[in-house]
Amino acid sequence: MSVDCSRTATRVVDRELVLRTLANIDLYLTQLTPYRALDVAAYAADWRTQRIVERTLHLAIEACMDVADHIVADRRLRVPETGAATFESLGEADLLPRELAARLARMVGFRNILVHDYARLDPAIVVRVLRTDLSDLERFCEAVLALLQP
Repeated sequence: MSVDCSRTATRVVDRELVLRTLANIDLYLTQLTPYRALDVAAYAADWRTQRIVERTLHLAIEACMDVADHIVADRRLRVPETGAATFESLGEADLLPRELAARLARMVGFRNILVHDYARLDPAIVVRVLRTDLSDLERFCEAVLALLQP
């Protein structure tokens, strides 16, 4: 199934896949809700909480990256060389507000530390992401849903 989701009549290859991925992001954000009020000390003191939060953040950010990759390919935008550049490309094409695209690009850097350099992970940054930056993922989902409207 494909549906027109662009100003230039480009077709989304798999609209249902994008919608399922957006639903997963929503689920991850819901699962993180009980942890959003944590302070740094409480987060740092509980390894179970750390694992739940870090893995769920990883999944949420990566799902956003997957959706962004799909839109970039579908719109035939420049091929980005990095995950962060994928969001920048969406901003340059005015498919996302540029300030949101820049914030999401920085979120990719955070995801990379989560996945590849967890020893450097600063609990204060994780708590900041929980308290303030998750709204960027919500805004991304809203923007994608708007793109999918016929």
